Amino acid sequence: MRKLVYYIAATLDGFIAGPDGADPTGPDGFWPIPGDYLRHLAAEYPETLPAPARKALSITAEGTHFDTILEGRKSYEIGLEAGITDAYPHLRHLVFSTTLAKSPDPAVELVTGDPVARVRELKQEDGKDIWLVGGGGLAGALYTEIDQLIVKLGPLTIGIGIPLFGRTAAFDPRTWNLTDHVVLESGTAFLTYTRD
Repeated sequence: MRKLVYYIAATLDGFIAGPDGADPTGPDGFWPIPGDYLRHLAAEYPETLPAPARKALSITAEGTHFDTILEGRKSYEIGLEAGITDAYPHLRHLVFSTTLAKSPDPAVELVTGDPVARVRELKQEDGKDIWLVGGGGLAGALYTEIDQLIVKLGPLTIGIGIPLFGRTAAFDPRTWNLTDHVVLESGTAFLTYTRD
């Protein structure tokens, strides 16, 4: 059975974006992108780089971790505002929304129903693991379905922002096993946790 993996960048104080929800890695973003960080992503998680970055870096590798990406509407709209209707055409792309009437891109599946039910269906299919890119609201809704966390823990704090599991996640303590870690010279730690 496929796993749902929340692969996400977070600050030391547990935020995945600033208070406005804007892309922290975008042109006006606060997230540092040193060379070793970018090289690690390209080598280990090439499928998680959006199409414009893959093109700029001449990355054609399929990737070994994921073949499906799940994204909340607010995260998806960051790409839409930049004129990109499918930032991940190399992956099966699902966007979860209760407000969008139709998908802006024929290759992007719009899910308007229960995210937990849809994820349970996806887990039963054959293929690689499922990447939950965010945002925090969708991660909070899918909290009980997440099998693995891969946190790209950045060496920075921002004080306030969107938490790892959004602002409406239920109180539900869980324990996780640290199953892998890589610490880059520039200070980012890639921490892989598997649910108990």
